[in-house]
Amino acid sequence: MEVTHDPAARRFAVTLDGLGAELDYRLTPGVMHITHTGVPPALEGRGIAAAMTQAALTHARASGLKVDPQCSYAAAYLRRHPEWADLTP
Repeated sequence: MEVTHDPAARRFAVTLDGLGAELDYRLTPGVMHITHTGVPPALEGRGIAAAMTQAALTHARASGLKVDPQCSYAAAYLRRHPEWADLTP
């Protein structure tokens, strides 16, 4: 599965089986606020949300950004994966 990043739209996305999943964010100085993670029901259970979240966190780390997980999925992902704890303010 390929996760694409569209910085202009502030979105990470996956298209699979003709369906789209997305992770949206907004930026403030030094912080990526993850605002929404959406996966269509037909694609659930394939690790798509996790892949998009990992791509967003990797991008944030490489860009020197902290992460504010405003959506419930991103918050839960960060709780389950302490290796990303350095990104939370």
